[in-house]
Amino acid sequence: MKLKKYNFKIVNSTNDLAIEIIKKTNDKFGIVIAEKQKKGRGQYGKKWTSFKGNLFASIFFPIEKVKLPLKDLTKINCFLIKKLLSNFYKGKITIKNPNDLLINNMKISGILQETVLKSKMTFIIVGIGINLVKSPIIKNYPTTNLLDLTGIKISAYNVTLKLAKIYEKFIPELTKFDVKNIYKT
Repeated sequence: MKLKKYNFKIVNSTNDLAIEIIKKTNDKFGIVIAEKQKKGRGQYGKKWTSFKGNLFASIFFPIEKVKLPLKDLTKINCFLIKKLLSNFYKGKITIKNPNDLLINNMKISGILQETVLKSKMTFIIVGIGINLVKSPIIKNYPTTNLLDLTGIKISAYNVTLKLAKIYEKFIPELTKFDVKNIYKT
């Protein structure tokens, strides 16, 4: 299974664009990638600060055959992003419920999941933000980035390639995925 890639310089929100693509095309599997977001969104309507050089992507695919609640899909998506980050950082990466990834108790990544219905088919949109080169300042919530942690500037393009491969391998296996002990990995 291949994700159709949609690359953009600047967008309002990769999730908003993914929803638009689902509604206006017949594409069922895709990844929307942007160099910058003007109106990136986080959970509970919070703003996602989008510094150029960080990763902003939204993956979408149908979930009508998946018999897992959205809460379990959130756990799975956190696990997949943890797996992605472990390619670049060898230390401990933790998941903070429901959708943040932390290194040294500092936020490095967040996920925003949304669903949309089109022609009786439910799609999930998994918005992923990863601090690669610069960290936002969030009151009472320390943040970090891979450049500060590793001393190596990692390109969003390289991370996106690995991200797409992880999801291309995973999506066909989604109905078989065991979420019972996911946070222990």
